[in-house]
Amino acid sequence: MEEVDHLAHERNKAQFDVEAMKIVWAGSRHAFEVSDRMSRLVASDPAFRKDNRATLSRKELFKNTLRKAAYAWKRIVELRLSEEEASKLRFFVDEPAYTDLHWGMFIPAIKGQGTDEQHQKWLTLAYKMQIIGCYAQTELGHGSNVQGLETTATFDPKSDEFIIHSPTLTSSKWWPGGLGKVSTHAVVYARLIIDGRDHGVHGFIVQLRSLDDHLPLPGITIGDIGMKFGNGAYNTMDNGVLQFNHVRIPRNQMLMRVSQVTREGKYVQSDVPRQLVYGTMVYVRQTIVSDASCALSRAVCVAVRYSAVRRQFGSQDGGPETQVIDYKTQQSRLFPLLASAYAFRFVGEWLKWLYMDVTKRLQANEFSTLPEVHACTAGLKSLTTTATADGIEECRKLCGGHGYLCSSGLPELFAVYVPACTYEGDNTVLLLQVARFLMKTVSQLGSGKQLVGTTAYMQRAEHLMQCTSDVRSAEDWLKPSFILEAFEARALRLAVACAKNISKAPNPEEGFSQLSADLAEAAVAHCQLIVVSKFIDKIQGDIDGMGLKEQLQALCGIYALSLLHKHLGEFLSTGCITPKQAALANEKLRSLYAKVRPNAVALVDAFNYTDHFLGSILGRYDGNVYPKLYEEAWKDPLNDSVVPDGYHEYVRPLLKQQLRTAKL
Repeated sequence: MEEVDHLAHERNKAQFDVEAMKIVWAGSRHAFEVSDRMSRLVASDPAFRKDNRATLSRKELFKNTLRKAAYAWKRIVELRLSEEEASKLRFFVDEPAYTDLHWGMFIPAIKGQGTDEQHQKWLTLAYKMQIIGCYAQTELGHGSNVQGLETTATFDPKSDEFIIHSPTLTSSKWWPGGLGKVSTHAVVYARLIIDGRDHGVHGFIVQLRSLDDHLPLPGITIGDIGMKFGNGAYNTMDNGVLQFNHVRIPRNQMLMRVSQVTREGKYVQSDVPRQLVYGTMVYVRQTIVSDASCALSRAVCVAVRYSAVRRQFGSQDGGPETQVIDYKTQQSRLFPLLASAYAFRFVGEWLKWLYMDVTKRLQANEFSTLPEVHACTAGLKSLTTTATADGIEECRKLCGGHGYLCSSGLPELFAVYVPACTYEGDNTVLLLQVARFLMKTVSQLGSGKQLVGTTAYMQRAEHLMQCTSDVRSAEDWLKPSFILEAFEARALRLAVACAKNISKAPNPEEGFSQLSADLAEAAVAHCQLIVVSKFIDKIQGDIDGMGLKEQLQALCGIYALSLLHKHLGEFLSTGCITPKQAALANEKLRSLYAKVRPNAVALVDAFNYTDHFLGSILGRYDGNVYPKLYEEAWKDPLNDSVVPDGYHEYVRPLLKQQLRTAKL
């Protein structure tokens, strides 16, 4: 049977150079080549097949993931892959596994908070995977409130050891990935107690299991916390529970880059500033923002391709029905998500740069930008993960009934992605952190203090508090200066309104808690402004390639104007724009949808995802959806036998009316 490209007619409509866009999406030619090579390496290897995940039992699923992780490591060693190639290979294997936490949390934590000697000892083992680590911070009773953790690490001067202990049920470590069944070591966060005095939460390297027989060491109770949401999905991960019963570790296993405990039991702060710890957090959060663009772009890729294949209603004289993607309602839901995927990609790139920048500054003992960077990464983590989780679910609905099948790939993608809204900081808690920073910034307005980075716009507070938009025509809404001014004015006015209302409260803390819902909205407005402004910066940079700039401008316009439409109440009530200008924005938005429509399939082709990575029959590159859905159905274990197990016991007696009536 020859392969037919059912989407060829769509691809032929593209008004831009797709190959050039692939490089823009990847970030550079080098990044594109590494990604492309690694994704094909994984896709072409039957050992990495994943289409049966939804039908495996938990035990089979987990064992299968262990096999893939070991096989991936074997390939990494055999092919002598660089660190960059290896991490891409793991990414394309596309299965949450203990290795994610080992490389993504355990190693960075030791790197960021360990001394040179600790690096020498522990990283040497970890890089070779002679030990496997996880990150044990969250407890049964506390997640976001790290200061509230209950696990203790008490110094025993007699033996020069720390005693790690779980004093309560709620102090059990709960959730760390890799902990349940695999990790041999953990970075454990616990309250440091010396002479009965509590010095707050610190990190400790603790061995959990024997390197000989993998049994838990004395005093350690450990296991998996059970099935999680979704088929397959995050159930490939052994999220764990851990309790300590007076477990002793040597003093030198406290992570001591920032603060130390001496042999005499003195608590000392090193000259390395505490803020360095934030480096790790900024790093982890910027990777989460990049992951958001990956997950959202996958869902959008499936929904766009399937919307072009699927036809429904609208047939004239027995002609073909209308492609679903031609319905304006479909476009108005789908294209803003396509635009968001690109927007998050570019803001993620910028965050990578910001992380490098802040790291350089930290090394030079320069901390002035840190509060702003911290607020910025917290806010963007919250904004992008919330939008992505909602967006994946919207894409499932955009695929109609078939989106509900596991073989569409969307239920599993959603279930794997959704915990991002709570891990590494609950999204609402993070918005309130951003809001605190904004209130502090507003209070300094007019003091002559230089505002840096993403808050620099507040420097022009006087103008932004009273300006009215100069938009006169729908075309004006494509001009970056008009879009930026509207978003800046909205963000500033919401923040200033909150600050005014807080000042009326009996005290600032009470005011803050009374207004927390408004504050969260002000934080969202500030973060949306950041994403819009970075999208605009990207387009104003040098972008070569036929038609690329036009497409990116259209997507940027869709991202900004669909947000303006969604939050119209805020733009109008704060007086940033008039109802007439809002109507013009909507008119412009409709024309932008029409502009993107012929390019939609090509714009998702630019993500360069293999069918293996997408894991969706609806999103196949060739659009050959129906025969494949039909084929897939027959593979379900229920179809192994024609007459189901249980027929003779339960169905036949029913049909033959032979069910024995129970004696009452």
